[in-house]
Formats: sequence, C-alpha cells, structure tokens
Amino acid sequence: MADPATPDDLFAFLDSLGIETNTVTHPALFTVEESRALRGDLPGGHTKNLFLKDKKGRLYLVTCDESRKINLKALEKAIGSARVSFGKPELLLETLGVTPGAVTTFCLINDRGDAPRVTFAIDAALLQHDVIHCHPLHNEATTAISSPDLMRFVEACGHQAIKINFDELEA
Repeated sequence: MADPATPDDLFAFLDSLGIETNTVTHPALFTVEESRALRGDLPGGHTKNLFLKDKKGRLYLVTCDESRKINLKALEKAIGSARVSFGKPELLLETLGVTPGAVTTFCLINDRGDAPRVTFAIDAALLQHDVIHCHPLHNEATTAISSPDLMRFVEACGHQAIKINFDELEA
C-alpha cells in the first residue's frame, strides 16, 4: 500500500463526495467504556470495529453498535467464513493503514482500488441511526456522519457492505 491516508486526506475525500461531517477532538480513546464516559449522552450510533482474518487468509472489517456482544462463531456464518481470529496489528497497518484503537469504517479509504483486500460488514441496526460516530483514522477525535453518507463513502471506496442482523446472531 502507498502511504496511508491522513485525516486531512479522509476529509478531502468526503468533501469531494459532497459528504458533510462534524468532528470533535478529545483525548485518545481505546475502549468503548472510555468513549461512553467521555461523550455522555451524545445521540446517534456509536461503533465498535473488529479487524478479522480467517483460516484462508481473507480479511474482514466488521462495524457494529458499540453495545454488541459478538459471537465469533455466529459471525463467521453471517460473513460466509470459517475460523476467524483477530488480525495482527502489522496486518492491520499494512491493509487499512491504522493501528489498534483507531480501527474505523473510514479505514476503507486505505483499501481502495480494483481488488480491495478487506470484506466489509456492518450491523444493520447501526444503520437505523440518523448519525453514526466514527474515529477519523485516529482515536483522538470522533466524526459524526449520516448513515446514508457513511454507506456512500463505503461504496466510493469500492466496497459492497454485508449488512448483518446481529439481533438474529445473538438469539
């Protein structure tokens, strides 16, 4: 991969798509609990992101509501994979251009082209929120984007989202 996109590159790309966002800076956040404590009752969908690799070497970025408890065996079936595990930090940096703690849907900007390496899956319930909050390629800021615009961004990066009904997986 060429040099990974910077937050400025990300915002320029979003601007080129006519997508409006609102970003606030904050201390570095590494967990959902830290995020909840800092933001209080900020409305909208808040994300948890998983970078996964399966036994065949396929890579996945899964974005879900921060409150989801993920059953990896059920998730494997939903994404059409088997034996997924968390991808190593070096592979994350190589493919999506970020380090652990900064994984976000916006990382797909670093996996563009004719043959993206990462399959993207998103929580269908998350898309029911008017606004979704994501880190802009680092964990010292949070960017609010409308759900339809987030999906336009994903498509502009050359990805087709697998929409997962996590409520069915949890049952």
